[in-house]
Amino acid sequence: MSLCACRSVSALALAAALALPAAAPVLAQEAVPQNDLMNATVWMETSVEYKATVMQLYKMAQAQLDAALADSSWTAVPDKQGEGYEDLPVAIISDLDETMLDNGNYEASLITRGTSYSSSEWADYVESKTSDAVPGAVDFANYADSKGVKVFYVSNRKEPGKEATIANMEALGFPMGGNVDTVLLRGGMEEWGSAKENRIAYVAENYRVLLLMGDNLGDFTDKAEGSLEERDAFLSEAADHFGHDWIMFPNPEYGSWESATFGGDWSLSGDQRRQMKIDSMDAWAPAQ
Repeated sequence: MSLCACRSVSALALAAALALPAAAPVLAQEAVPQNDLMNATVWMETSVEYKATVMQLYKMAQAQLDAALADSSWTAVPDKQGEGYEDLPVAIISDLDETMLDNGNYEASLITRGTSYSSSEWADYVESKTSDAVPGAVDFANYADSKGVKVFYVSNRKEPGKEATIANMEALGFPMGGNVDTVLLRGGMEEWGSAKENRIAYVAENYRVLLLMGDNLGDFTDKAEGSLEERDAFLSEAADHFGHDWIMFPNPEYGSWESATFGGDWSLSGDQRRQMKIDSMDAWAPAQ
Protein backbone atom coordinates (compact mmCIF):
# COMPACT_ATOMS: atom_id res chain seq x y z
CA MET A 1 0.00 0.00 0.00
CA SER A 2 1.32 3.43 -0.95
CA LEU A 3 2.10 6.11 1.66
CA CYS A 4 -0.74 8.18 0.24
CA ALA A 5 -3.17 5.29 0.67
CA CYS A 6 -2.01 4.74 4.26
CA ARG A 7 -2.59 8.39 5.04
CA SER A 8 -6.08 8.16 3.53
CA VAL A 9 -6.94 5.12 5.68
CA SER A 10 -5.59 6.84 8.79
CA ALA A 11 -7.61 9.95 8.05
CA LEU A 12 -10.76 7.88 7.64
CA ALA A 13 -10.12 6.02 10.91
CA LEU A 14 -9.55 9.30 12.74
CA ALA A 15 -12.76 10.77 11.37
CA ALA A 16 -14.72 7.69 12.41
CA ALA A 17 -13.28 7.82 15.90
CA LEU A 18 -14.18 11.47 16.26
CA ALA A 19 -17.74 10.69 15.18
CA LEU A 20 -18.25 8.19 18.02
CA PRO A 21 -19.95 9.49 21.20
CA ALA A 22 -17.62 10.03 24.09
CA ALA A 23 -17.57 7.08 26.51
CA ALA A 24 -19.42 7.79 29.75
CA PRO A 25 -17.07 8.22 32.68
CA VAL A 26 -16.91 5.16 34.97
CA LEU A 27 -18.49 6.17 38.25
CA ALA A 28 -17.34 4.51 41.43
CA GLN A 29 -20.23 2.74 43.20
CA GLU A 30 -21.07 4.42 46.46
CA ALA A 31 -20.20 2.22 49.42
CA VAL A 32 -23.23 0.67 51.13
CA PRO A 33 -23.01 1.06 54.91
CA GLN A 34 -22.70 -2.29 56.69
CA ASN A 35 -25.28 -3.16 59.35
CA ASP A 36 -25.34 -6.23 61.60
CA LEU A 37 -29.15 -6.14 61.62
CA MET A 38 -29.64 -6.35 57.86
CA ASN A 39 -29.59 -10.07 57.06
CA ALA A 40 -31.86 -10.90 60.00
CA THR A 41 -34.41 -8.29 58.93
CA VAL A 42 -34.27 -9.23 55.24
CA TRP A 43 -34.92 -12.86 56.23
CA MET A 44 -37.86 -12.02 58.46
CA GLU A 45 -39.33 -9.49 56.03
CA THR A 46 -38.89 -11.22 52.67
CA SER A 47 -38.18 -14.92 52.98
CA VAL A 48 -40.61 -17.76 52.42
CA GLU A 49 -38.50 -19.71 54.88
CA TYR A 50 -39.43 -17.38 57.75
CA LYS A 51 -43.11 -17.31 56.81
CA ALA A 52 -43.23 -21.11 56.56
CA THR A 53 -41.48 -21.45 59.93
CA VAL A 54 -43.95 -19.29 61.85
CA MET A 55 -46.97 -20.69 60.01
CA GLN A 56 -46.01 -24.22 60.98
CA LEU A 57 -45.38 -23.12 64.56
CA TYR A 58 -48.90 -21.75 64.76
CA LYS A 59 -50.26 -25.02 63.34
CA MET A 60 -48.32 -26.86 66.03
CA ALA A 61 -49.67 -24.46 68.67
CA GLN A 62 -53.22 -25.17 67.52
CA ALA A 63 -52.67 -28.93 67.78
CA GLN A 64 -51.19 -28.52 71.26
CA LEU A 65 -54.07 -26.27 72.28
CA ASP A 66 -56.56 -28.97 71.27
CA ALA A 67 -54.62 -31.50 73.34
CA ALA A 68 -54.56 -29.15 76.31
CA LEU A 69 -58.31 -28.59 76.14
CA ALA A 70 -58.85 -32.35 76.28
CA ASP A 71 -56.70 -32.76 79.42
CA SER A 72 -57.99 -30.98 82.54
CA SER A 73 -54.65 -31.40 84.32
CA TRP A 74 -52.64 -29.69 81.54
CA THR A 75 -50.85 -26.49 82.51
CA ALA A 76 -47.89 -24.67 81.01
CA VAL A 77 -46.98 -23.14 84.37
CA PRO A 78 -47.32 -25.83 87.06
CA ASP A 79 -45.18 -23.81 89.49
CA LYS A 80 -47.67 -20.93 89.32
CA GLN A 81 -51.00 -22.74 89.47
CA GLY A 82 -52.74 -23.04 92.83
CA GLU A 83 -54.82 -25.86 94.23
CA GLY A 84 -57.89 -26.59 92.13
CA TYR A 85 -56.48 -24.99 89.01
CA GLU A 86 -58.09 -27.77 86.97
CA ASP A 87 -61.46 -26.07 87.42
CA LEU A 88 -60.35 -22.60 86.35
CA PRO A 89 -61.26 -21.06 82.98
CA VAL A 90 -58.55 -21.54 80.39
CA ALA A 91 -56.10 -19.10 78.81
CA ILE A 92 -52.94 -18.86 76.77
CA ILE A 93 -50.23 -16.25 77.31
CA SER A 94 -48.36 -14.83 74.33
CA ASP A 95 -45.73 -12.19 73.80
CA LEU A 96 -46.55 -9.59 71.15
CA ASP A 97 -43.55 -8.23 69.26
CA GLU A 98 -42.13 -10.74 66.76
CA THR A 99 -44.46 -13.41 68.18
CA MET A 100 -47.86 -12.04 67.15
CA LEU A 101 -46.92 -8.59 65.87
CA ASP A 102 -44.40 -8.07 63.08
CA ASN A 103 -42.39 -4.86 63.49
CA GLY A 104 -40.14 -5.41 60.50
CA ASN A 105 -40.88 -1.96 59.11
CA TYR A 106 -39.34 -0.47 62.26
CA GLU A 107 -36.23 -2.66 62.01
CA ALA A 108 -35.93 -1.80 58.30
CA SER A 109 -36.16 1.88 59.20
CA LEU A 110 -33.20 1.53 61.58
CA ILE A 111 -31.15 -0.05 58.80
CA THR A 112 -32.02 2.37 56.01
CA ARG A 113 -31.47 5.40 58.24
CA GLY A 114 -28.25 4.06 59.74
CA THR A 115 -29.43 4.41 63.32
CA SER A 116 -30.20 2.12 66.25
CA TYR A 117 -32.99 1.48 68.71
CA SER A 118 -34.06 4.27 71.06
CA SER A 119 -36.91 4.02 73.55
CA SER A 120 -38.38 7.40 72.59
CA GLU A 121 -38.43 6.58 68.90
CA TRP A 122 -39.87 3.14 69.65
CA ALA A 123 -42.69 4.89 71.53
CA ASP A 124 -43.35 6.98 68.41
CA TYR A 125 -43.41 3.80 66.33
CA VAL A 126 -45.96 2.18 68.67
CA GLU A 127 -48.14 5.27 68.33
CA SER A 128 -47.95 4.97 64.53
CA LYS A 129 -49.98 1.72 64.79
CA THR A 130 -48.23 0.25 61.75
CA SER A 131 -47.20 -3.16 63.08
CA ASP A 132 -48.37 -6.05 60.93
CA ALA A 133 -49.38 -9.53 62.10
CA VAL A 134 -46.95 -12.44 62.10
CA PRO A 135 -48.22 -14.98 59.52
CA GLY A 136 -50.69 -17.34 61.19
CA ALA A 137 -51.05 -15.29 64.38
CA VAL A 138 -54.51 -13.80 63.83
CA ASP A 139 -56.03 -17.10 62.73
CA PHE A 140 -54.55 -18.90 65.72
CA ALA A 141 -55.66 -16.29 68.24
CA ASN A 142 -59.18 -16.33 66.86
CA TYR A 143 -59.24 -20.12 66.89
CA ALA A 144 -58.30 -20.08 70.57
CA ASP A 145 -60.95 -17.46 71.26
CA SER A 146 -63.58 -19.57 69.45
CA LYS A 147 -62.77 -22.44 71.82
CA GLY A 148 -63.41 -20.28 74.87
CA VAL A 149 -59.71 -19.73 75.54
CA LYS A 150 -58.80 -16.24 76.76
CA VAL A 151 -55.73 -14.89 74.94
CA PHE A 152 -53.53 -12.73 77.17
CA TYR A 153 -50.84 -10.60 75.54
CA VAL A 154 -47.92 -10.10 77.94
CA SER A 155 -45.59 -7.58 76.31
CA ASN A 156 -42.76 -5.27 77.27
CA ARG A 157 -44.31 -2.46 75.30
CA LYS A 158 -44.81 0.27 77.88
CA GLU A 159 -48.14 1.19 79.42
CA PRO A 160 -48.41 4.64 77.74
CA GLY A 161 -48.57 2.86 74.39
CA LYS A 162 -51.44 0.59 75.40
CA GLU A 163 -54.23 2.42 73.60
CA ALA A 164 -52.29 2.52 70.33
CA THR A 165 -51.30 -1.13 70.69
CA ILE A 166 -54.91 -2.21 71.20
CA ALA A 167 -56.08 -0.11 68.23
CA ASN A 168 -53.36 -1.62 66.02
CA MET A 169 -54.31 -5.16 67.10
CA GLU A 170 -58.03 -4.60 66.67
CA ALA A 171 -57.42 -3.34 63.13
CA LEU A 172 -55.49 -6.55 62.38
CA GLY A 173 -58.33 -8.71 63.70
CA PHE A 174 -56.94 -10.04 66.98
CA PRO A 175 -59.44 -10.98 69.71
CA MET A 176 -59.05 -8.51 72.57
CA GLY A 177 -60.74 -10.25 75.49
CA GLY A 178 -64.11 -8.58 75.66
CA ASN A 179 -64.65 -7.20 79.17
CA VAL A 180 -61.34 -8.66 80.41
CA ASP A 181 -58.12 -6.63 80.12
CA THR A 182 -55.89 -9.01 78.20
CA VAL A 183 -53.08 -6.61 77.26
CA LEU A 184 -50.60 -6.65 80.14
CA LEU A 185 -47.79 -4.21 79.43
CA ARG A 186 -44.67 -3.14 81.23
CA GLY A 187 -45.63 -0.63 83.90
CA GLY A 188 -49.31 -1.60 83.87
CA MET A 189 -48.87 -2.20 87.59
CA GLU A 190 -46.10 -0.73 89.69
CA GLU A 191 -44.36 -4.10 90.08
CA TRP A 192 -44.53 -4.98 86.38
CA GLY A 193 -41.06 -4.33 85.02
CA SER A 194 -39.33 -6.02 82.11
CA ALA A 195 -39.34 -9.44 83.82
CA LYS A 196 -42.51 -11.30 82.91
CA GLU A 197 -42.97 -14.08 85.44
CA ASN A 198 -45.00 -11.89 87.81
CA ARG A 199 -47.44 -11.09 84.99
CA ILE A 200 -47.63 -14.77 84.04
CA ALA A 201 -48.39 -15.56 87.69
CA TYR A 202 -51.04 -12.82 87.68
CA VAL A 203 -52.91 -14.60 84.88
CA ALA A 204 -52.40 -18.00 86.51
CA GLU A 205 -54.25 -16.85 89.65
CA ASN A 206 -57.54 -16.97 87.76
CA TYR A 207 -56.89 -19.13 84.70
CA ARG A 208 -55.46 -22.50 83.80
CA VAL A 209 -52.66 -21.49 81.46
CA LEU A 210 -52.47 -23.90 78.52
CA LEU A 211 -49.64 -22.42 76.47
CA LEU A 212 -46.83 -19.89 76.74
CA MET A 213 -45.67 -18.37 73.45
CA GLY A 214 -42.79 -16.02 72.68
CA ASP A 215 -39.67 -15.24 70.67
CA ASN A 216 -37.34 -14.60 73.60
CA LEU A 217 -36.36 -16.76 76.56
CA GLY A 218 -37.60 -13.91 78.75
CA ASP A 219 -41.14 -14.65 77.57
CA PHE A 220 -40.93 -17.91 79.52
CA THR A 221 -38.56 -17.26 82.42
CA ASP A 222 -36.87 -14.44 84.29
CA LYS A 223 -33.62 -16.44 84.03
CA ALA A 224 -33.18 -15.13 80.49
CA GLU A 225 -30.72 -12.46 81.65
CA GLY A 226 -28.18 -15.06 82.79
CA SER A 227 -24.89 -15.96 81.17
CA LEU A 228 -24.71 -18.18 78.10
CA GLU A 229 -23.96 -21.14 80.37
CA GLU A 230 -26.85 -20.35 82.70
CA ARG A 231 -29.24 -20.02 79.76
CA ASP A 232 -28.11 -23.39 78.40
CA ALA A 233 -28.60 -24.95 81.84
CA PHE A 234 -32.15 -23.60 81.99
CA LEU A 235 -32.87 -24.99 78.53
CA SER A 236 -31.78 -28.44 79.70
CA GLU A 237 -34.09 -28.18 82.72
CA ALA A 238 -37.07 -26.92 80.71
CA ALA A 239 -36.55 -28.94 77.52
CA ASP A 240 -39.77 -30.95 77.89
CA HIS A 241 -41.85 -27.76 77.78
CA PHE A 242 -40.71 -26.63 74.34
CA GLY A 243 -42.94 -27.92 71.59
CA HIS A 244 -45.39 -29.16 74.22
CA ASP A 245 -46.83 -26.24 76.19
CA TRP A 246 -44.17 -23.62 75.40
CA ILE A 247 -43.85 -22.45 71.78
CA MET A 248 -40.72 -20.51 70.83
CA PHE A 249 -40.69 -18.33 67.70
CA PRO A 250 -37.56 -17.30 65.75
CA ASN A 251 -36.20 -13.78 66.10
CA PRO A 252 -32.62 -13.20 64.88
CA GLU A 253 -33.08 -9.41 65.01
CA TYR A 254 -32.86 -8.79 68.77
CA GLY A 255 -33.36 -10.40 72.16
CA SER A 256 -31.66 -11.63 75.30
CA TRP A 257 -29.66 -14.08 73.18
CA GLU A 258 -27.70 -11.12 71.81
CA SER A 259 -26.95 -9.33 75.07
CA ALA A 260 -25.93 -12.62 76.71
CA THR A 261 -22.89 -12.74 74.42
CA PHE A 262 -21.48 -9.52 75.89
CA GLY A 263 -22.74 -9.81 79.45
CA GLY A 264 -25.62 -7.39 78.92
CA ASP A 265 -23.22 -4.45 79.03
CA TRP A 266 -24.70 -1.99 76.54
CA SER A 267 -22.16 0.64 77.60
CA LEU A 268 -19.57 -1.20 75.50
CA SER A 269 -18.89 0.23 72.08
CA GLY A 270 -20.38 -1.39 69.01
CA ASP A 271 -16.96 -2.78 68.05
CA GLN A 272 -16.44 -4.21 71.55
CA ARG A 273 -19.84 -5.90 71.52
CA ARG A 274 -19.20 -7.25 68.02
CA GLN A 275 -15.86 -8.71 69.06
CA MET A 276 -17.45 -10.41 72.08
CA LYS A 277 -20.11 -11.90 69.82
CA ILE A 278 -17.36 -13.27 67.58
CA ASP A 279 -15.51 -14.62 70.60
CA SER A 280 -18.66 -16.38 71.83
CA MET A 281 -18.75 -18.62 68.76
CA ASP A 282 -16.98 -21.95 68.32
CA ALA A 283 -15.30 -21.49 64.98
CA TRP A 284 -13.92 -24.32 62.86
CA ALA A 285 -10.33 -23.80 61.69
CA PRO A 286 -9.11 -25.32 58.41
CA ALA A 287 -5.97 -27.46 58.51
CA GLN A 288 -2.80 -25.53 57.75
